[in-house]
Amino acid sequence: MNLFNRGTTFRRTDRTEPADVSQPPTGSSATATAVLTDPGLAALTGEWTIDPAHSRIGFSVRHAMVTTVRGAFLEYQSRLYFDGRDPSRSKAEIIIATGSVDTGVEQRDGHLVGRDFLDAATYPRMRFVSTAVEVVGPDVYRMAGDLTIKAITRPVVLELTYIGHVTDPFGYQRAGFDGTTTINRSEWGLTYSSRLAEGGAMVSEKVRLQFDIAAIRTPPVG
Repeated sequence: MNLFNRGTTFRRTDRTEPADVSQPPTGSSATATAVLTDPGLAALTGEWTIDPAHSRIGFSVRHAMVTTVRGAFLEYQSRLYFDGRDPSRSKAEIIIATGSVDTGVEQRDGHLVGRDFLDAATYPRMRFVSTAVEVVGPDVYRMAGDLTIKAITRPVVLELTYIGHVTDPFGYQRAGFDGTTTINRSEWGLTYSSRLAEGGAMVSEKVRLQFDIAAIRTPPVG
């Protein structure tokens, strides 16, 4: 089952507010490698919203070659849409406030939002916009898109796994999926480099992005 949808959510802290995304997602979608015929999919077509209390947009990166630092972005907006009749027409857009990064260590967060890394004062937002959706196996999907960080836009591919779909005790329809992709940070201008005495990098070039999403069905207008 596929779940890409269109809705809006905004997680707020006292940090920089991302730009408005009230307009529908942009970008074209490619024909999926397979069109699912499960009639239940068509019933799920429509708008959904991310449930911020049960979702996480995060990252992990190797530090000093021996440990992994994990963090998340606490402030973001999204527009998602799922087309159950033709999954290739599904779309997603996420805008993240770079200043909302949180690794649990204030000094490290300050370094990450500074000029060595995200430079949040100059580039307050980063953005992902889907360009194609492909069905690659049972409950497994591939979403291609453009990722913009520090005004540099490059293509990425998210590997997505559908988790499930239920109706909660309050009558809301819920669905979940996990998405991951790995990027080379230097390709987006995140070129900070500090070397260890042994010759390795203090911070790995490879960064794993993680999207653990719980979505709630948006009732149709009217």
